[in-house]
Amino acid sequence: MHEHRRGSRRSFLSWAAISSFCAAIGTALAGIIRLPKPAVLPGPQRIYKLGDPEQFAVGTRVKLETEQCCLFRDEQGFHAISTICTHLGCIIAVQEQGGFACPCHGSRFSESGEVVGGPAPTGLPWLEISLSVEGQLQLNAEAEVPRGTKFRA
Repeated sequence: MHEHRRGSRRSFLSWAAISSFCAAIGTALAGIIRLPKPAVLPGPQRIYKLGDPEQFAVGTRVKLETEQCCLFRDEQGFHAISTICTHLGCIIAVQEQGGFACPCHGSRFSESGEVVGGPAPTGLPWLEISLSVEGQLQLNAEAEVPRGTKFRA
């Protein structure tokens, strides 16, 4: 009777070891099969229609809260600068005297988005402006353009 218990225990442990091995192999195979598929799904594109170009007078600067950028129009055309601080992602404030300031850690940026003080590692990105098929200004908040690039409407 004592032998029978040992045999059943030994059988159980053998069965448990084989089951664990099979589960590990199955999990590894599932991971290998899933590997080529991205684990992160793309988010919605951040493309915004800003309105008719004529509604923005030459010399204007408009902070667009929803779009998290500031739109400028001068004699050369339109440009948009992101209002997300390059340090830790805080939303920066547009200064009345010109330029930008981050309320979180004190980074300061010039009117063109270049760092003039604080911990921000890089300047604010310029964002792509284009004209939609309906004739409205369109901002692509996902596409950066070189500093100084302006859209002529």
